[in-house]
This record gives sequence, structure tokens and C-alpha cells, in this order.
Amino acid sequence: MPLGLIALAIGAFGIGLTEFVIMGLLPDVAADFAVSEAAAGWLISGYALSVVVGALGLTAATVRLPRKPVLVGLLVLFILGNSLTAMASTYEVAMIGRVIAALCHGAFFGIGAVVAADLVPANKKAGAIAIMFTGLTAANVLGVPFGTLLGQHSGWRSTFWAISGIGVIALIGILVLVPAIKHAAEGISLRKELGAFTSLQVWLSLAITVLGYGGMFGAFTYIAYTLTEVTGFNETSVPWLLMLFGIGLFAGNWIGGRMADKSIDRTLLFFIAALLAVLIAFAALASNPVATMVALFLMGGFGFGTVPGLQSRIMQFAGSAPTLASGANIGAFNLGNALGAWAGGLGIAAGLGYTSPIWIGAAITVAALLVVLVAMSLAKKSAKTPELVPAC
Repeated sequence: MPLGLIALAIGAFGIGLTEFVIMGLLPDVAADFAVSEAAAGWLISGYALSVVVGALGLTAATVRLPRKPVLVGLLVLFILGNSLTAMASTYEVAMIGRVIAALCHGAFFGIGAVVAADLVPANKKAGAIAIMFTGLTAANVLGVPFGTLLGQHSGWRSTFWAISGIGVIALIGILVLVPAIKHAAEGISLRKELGAFTSLQVWLSLAITVLGYGGMFGAFTYIAYTLTEVTGFNETSVPWLLMLFGIGLFAGNWIGGRMADKSIDRTLLFFIAALLAVLIAFAALASNPVATMVALFLMGGFGFGTVPGLQSRIMQFAGSAPTLASGANIGAFNLGNALGAWAGGLGIAAGLGYTSPIWIGAAITVAALLVVLVAMSLAKKSAKTPELVPAC
């Protein structure tokens, strides 16, 4: 395994940690800045929206630049943003720090996925992307619980200083371990990268990402309410129960990456269909503690098992111009998060109960499954179905 993949995974770990750990620290942040919980929540929403902007804007702006220096610059931006949040004296400054850190998120994963794929042979590209995304899953399994504990015991700012330190480690790792892969800038242009979006399969890939991820997060966003109000778990048990979900993410990412190297579309079809079955069973059996714990693990596994395949698929159909499409797909993941959270919230607001987000997530997943079937059918009919080729 190329050591550069480890450096990319460390960067992914830090970025995943700064995205999710603030959810457990919101009460402390709100109290420190004397703002409402709703206002503090914008530190999450503002981050997600900025990810989409950065995924497209920064990726497009740097498309002709060598990828290794771009990754280094993105990590510098990440360190500055988290450091600014850690030392913020006002809510507004903290928000600026969050936005700065978020801008690097989509571009780092988008460009990093292309770099990871370039480090290995063609038949191992999805697995290489999965290794990089292992950092993101590890952030959920280990980083978020321990980051939350650190913030609760030493102040929420200490968590963001620790995240900045992780960014420094990732920066050094990329400088030392990631080779300066030749990047023929003269053959790359923004117009060529935008040309990838003339492919219907690229748009279908983005739709699968939005709907597939939206289905999982529709169920997951309000999971704390389901666990306490429906299943009957104590609130203190929730962080440890969520570790089951995180372990599922880790396992699904690892298995999904290896399966996608054999067949991307069949892997996506399997994982999305399995996710649909799990969500239906979870919604029906949410009052059962044992069934709920099993469902948490499987929901994370089947939900995140799609990620290496989704990222590989869009790079595959983007052909020789994968960078902007790869970044757009990272933005699509975040749009899926927003879609799922919004739709699940509608169910609760309508008085349908705390299992309604799971049923709504299942409905969104049905749409994802239909798009996968359409995409597979069109790909088979095409006489020019592209092979998985090096993304350089």
C-alpha cells in the first residue's frame, strides 16, 4: 500500500472530525457565545453549505495546478480555519473560521480521491479511494466520541486546537509521503473539466449520490430522538450506541471499496438495496433494543459501503477530466445530507413520530435504487461504456 494513502487518510480524519464533532459540543458553544441553540446550529449548516461551494469553486480554480501543492494549500486553509474557530472571541468569528475550514473539505476529498486513484494500478482504484475515506469513517468511530469528551472536560476550544494539530500532521504527511505525480496541465482546462458534465452518466452518478446518501442521513439525523423516545435508551447511552453506526461505516467502506474494484454498478445496486431493506426493518422494529443496535451497525455499513463506488463511478464516466466531477460528487454527498435532514424534519413536524425520518429515508433510498437501475440499463445499451481508466 502506498504510504501516501495514509497521509490522505489522516487529512480525511481531521476533516471528518471538524465536520461532525461540533454536534456534541453545540450546547457548550451556544453557552460560550450566549446565542440560541438554533443560531449555534448554523455552525453546522453553514459548514455544509460552504463545503458545496468549496467543492466546486476551489476545485475549478485549481484544476490546472499540480495536485500535491493544491492539497498542501487546502490543508493550510483547514488549519487556519480551525485555529480561528478555536480562538474566536465572538460567534461571528467562529462562523468565519468554520466557513474557511469547510471550503477545503470538498476540494480535498475531490482532488484527494483523484490522487489516491493515481497511486495504484487501475484494478485497485476503488480500494485506494476507500483507504482514504477510512479516515472519515475513523473520525466517526473514534474521533467524535473522544473529541466530544475532550471538549466537555477541557472546553470546546481544546477540541478545535486538537483538530488543527491533526491538520499539521496530515500536512507533513502529504509533503513527505505523497509523490509529486506528473500532472499535464497543458492538457487540462476548466472547459475540458466542465465537458465531463455533458455525460448523462455523470449526472446520474450525482443523483445516486444525493439520493443514496440522503436516504441514510434522513434516518440518521434524528436518530437520537428515535433511540430515546422510541427504543427507550437512556440519553447517556446515545454516544456509545452511535459508535455501532461508526463501526458499520468503517466496515462498509472497507468492503465496498474491494467489491467496487470488481464491479462498481453491481456493488452500488447491492448496497443500496440492502440499505433499503435495513431501513424498512429498522422503522418497523425500532421499539426493540436489540434490533435497533443491529440496525444501527447495518445502516452505517450498507450506507457508507456505497461511497468508494460512487466516487469511482463519477471519475470513471468523467474520463480524462475527473477532477471537477470528483469535487462535485463530494458536494453531492453534502446535498444528500441536507435533503435527508430536511425531509426527516418534515415528518417529525407533521406529527408522524420519531420513526418517520427512517421511513422517509427508505423512500429516498427507493429513488436512489431506481436511478441505479436506470443508469445500469443505459450503460449496458451504450456501445461506448467506458472502462475504469487512470484518472491522470
